[in-house]
Amino acid sequence: MFDVIILGSGIAGSILGSILARNGASVLLTDAGVHPRFAVGESTISHTLNVFRTLAERYEVPELEALISYDKGMAEIGPVMGIKRHFGFMLHREGQEPDPGQASQFGTAGIGHLQTSHLFRQDTDAYLFHAAIKYGCVARQAFRVTEVELDDDKIAVVGANGERFTGRYLVDASGFRSPVAQLLGLRQEPCPLKHHSRSLFTHMIDVRTTDECLKGERPAVPWAQGTMHHVFERGWFWIIPFNNDPRSVNPLVSVGLTFDERVYPKPSDISAEEEFYRHVARFPLLQRIFADARTVRPWVSTDRLQYSSSRTAGARWCLMSHAAGFLDPLYSRGLSNTGEVINALAWRLLEALREDDFSEERFAYVDTLQKGLIRYNDDLVNSSFVSWSHPDLWNAVSRVWAGAQMPVSMHFGQAIEKFCQSRDDTIFRDLERLPYPGSPFPGNTAYNELFAEMVRVCDAVDSGERDAGEAGRALMKLVAESPGIVPFLGLQDPETRVVQPSMETFISMARWLATEGPQDMRYLADNPRFAHLLAGSRP
Repeated sequence: MFDVIILGSGIAGSILGSILARNGASVLLTDAGVHPRFAVGESTISHTLNVFRTLAERYEVPELEALISYDKGMAEIGPVMGIKRHFGFMLHREGQEPDPGQASQFGTAGIGHLQTSHLFRQDTDAYLFHAAIKYGCVARQAFRVTEVELDDDKIAVVGANGERFTGRYLVDASGFRSPVAQLLGLRQEPCPLKHHSRSLFTHMIDVRTTDECLKGERPAVPWAQGTMHHVFERGWFWIIPFNNDPRSVNPLVSVGLTFDERVYPKPSDISAEEEFYRHVARFPLLQRIFADARTVRPWVSTDRLQYSSSRTAGARWCLMSHAAGFLDPLYSRGLSNTGEVINALAWRLLEALREDDFSEERFAYVDTLQKGLIRYNDDLVNSSFVSWSHPDLWNAVSRVWAGAQMPVSMHFGQAIEKFCQSRDDTIFRDLERLPYPGSPFPGNTAYNELFAEMVRVCDAVDSGERDAGEAGRALMKLVAESPGIVPFLGLQDPETRVVQPSMETFISMARWLATEGPQDMRYLADNPRFAHLLAGSRP
């Protein structure tokens, strides 16, 4: 009998397996497929780096550092990753060149060796899978689970070949076709999520960069140095290059189109590739970008992406990550959300194994967190899709999103620095007591009040109750006045379109947080690394 059986050996299953095995648990890691294999979800954000660093330090799995240090990733996983220095957004109207005054760029700079990147998932996932085996996980690839048993005193899985394995706890990280969700009837039908989208995606070569195809001004940091989002009415194209660093030998670019299936129904008379290029043809800049592009693997065409579960954790089982639900890849929150759930589940599961107590109450926060992550992401992405109908509304919504990025990274970074000095695990457990679990900025009331108003405004626009332009200008005024949006980034100024934090930005913000910032943000300045920066900064 195994302590834990994990279904799915992607990033979620392999990281959790490494953590559990590294800390003494016996783990069976199963998967219907085999590594290496194609996967999307390649873009990291600053919060991803801090969440994965938390897992590396808290559970002593140093292999995870290759996902947060670009240099280490290139050295240990392989020279196949792309650099990511920003989120780039360009608003398109059919038949027109994009207006540079409506484009925006939000930097993702970290401190020290931390650097966001574009992960080449077939290599990254295989690297993590091999780490899990190194720590002692028993791996069964090409093992399709056909039956799951959940009893009071044990669990079991049965494969298509008749093999049966038993365990004390079951983690389902297998994705949409979750056997546990199917067994327990956990999928919510109809899906209660507001957001609607479907997707087309593949990998390509010979994709021209936005910079070389753009007619008009260019930012100091090239568009090609980040994750590009070409947005339009109720949809967006992603362009994620693995070939934007001289050290990378990978010629591929991840390409996708995600759009509202109610506005753009799935056609039955053309291929996925033909449909993709039909929409490319609507926008002159995108025509030039994809003029010479060639696919290197079959296109994937999905139906509606959104799904959710009524429960994500129970006695002796947990649905994790994409087995619990899914929204949309916009804003690249998938990897950080996965890391947060692993962080909440792993220490509880290790304690449950030691105490032989797998009661549902022990894992209640994991369920609360996963549902919160899905709900807040639903509100954020749905509001964004609505906002693309008018540049003023999109300008305001994008700033609400951006306003959470640096503070939440600072908050997690602060916890990591303190933990590295004290090795006191209560530092991480205290993060679970924040009032808005799953929120982009879970510890700040002013930000969450602004976020809620953004949702109300966009819902009113979506229902036809408010004009999009008027609503955008009103929301922008609230952004400029909100104490939940930190200064020094330019987010309060609607004309600021490029936000690239520098070391001086971090120093100025740390000084402001320590002396003038709102009382409920003062804790962000209590960071050993910021104290070091302030001590070395010029007066």
